[in-house]
Amino acid sequence: MGVSIKSAEDIVCMRLAGRLASEVLDHIAPQVAAGITTGELDAICHRYMVEVQGTIPAPLNYAPPGYKPYPKSICTSVNHQVCHGIPGDRVLRAGDVINIDVTVIKDGFHGDSSRMFYVGEPSIQAKRLCETTYRCMWLGIDQVKPGAKLGDIGAAIQQYAESQGYAVVREFCGHGIGRKFHEDPQILHYGRPGTGMVLEPGMTFTIEPMINAGRAAIRELADGWTIVTKDHSLSAQWEHTVLVTDSGVEVLTTSAGCPERPAQA
Repeated sequence: MGVSIKSAEDIVCMRLAGRLASEVLDHIAPQVAAGITTGELDAICHRYMVEVQGTIPAPLNYAPPGYKPYPKSICTSVNHQVCHGIPGDRVLRAGDVINIDVTVIKDGFHGDSSRMFYVGEPSIQAKRLCETTYRCMWLGIDQVKPGAKLGDIGAAIQQYAESQGYAVVREFCGHGIGRKFHEDPQILHYGRPGTGMVLEPGMTFTIEPMINAGRAAIRELADGWTIVTKDHSLSAQWEHTVLVTDSGVEVLTTSAGCPERPAQA
């Protein structure tokens, strides 16, 4: 499958889908508190997407080859869960950290974003991991421009994460996105500068590093979706959808409540 270069009309649709995905995260943010279940967070997001935005939750019943259909509308990954956590009866407790991953479909186009949230006051370790991962994402975004190569993105993320004593998950990566949830190219969060595909204006893809406080090794739970760290260490992830422009990069998944770019990224 070749890489999809988006037209001017496609980009207008991608901007809308990206903003709507980010607005779901704005909407759920005040609800992330001790005592709520991840299933309740999913239900709130589902209602907002379907009834308020008129969007389709892309994860619901999504079934890539080798997987059974995903049963919920968002992913909720708590503490040592790396990604694809299925919402359910788990009650959030003070000190937890949680990644909420949202993908909406609007007018046939996908917008995909995730954020980390603190439940009450996080530990110093958890806060540092989440802040480092956020900076990793932005360091990757800063590499995006016409003529740059995919390896530049992964190298920037890997260098900073490892300089802080953390490990980059290698089995999962960012991806092209548009009319399809997952398109080419794959965006690795590790690599060597100057290697890989050359970036061109009109490409749209996600940058979504998963960074572990301990070792990089992961395993899949029996539900067939949830990924956790093998050593039970904390994991964090942030995600934006970006567009390669004629002069650089545009972040498509922004909204009024989107966290600010870190000062030193």
